[in-house]
Amino acid sequence: MNLYVLDAIIWIIGIRGHIPQNGNFGAGSEKSSLTGNASRLMRVLAAFIVAVLSLSLVLWAAVWLAIKLL
Repeated sequence: MNLYVLDAIIWIIGIRGHIPQNGNFGAGSEKSSLTGNASRLMRVLAAFIVAVLSLSLVLWAAVWLAIKLL
């Protein structure tokens, strides 16, 4: 399950197509349906959401652990 989540995050951020596999260095990547600033904005927004969710999960776990230890 963790690999699927990591794969989804990498796909949303947009760095999945930039990693060459099996020595296949092509001339360039294909264009997505979203181009220009909208695509960049969506990637930044997705990265921000993932960061906020992960930080809130870590904070929740720390508070839960502190309550359990008291």
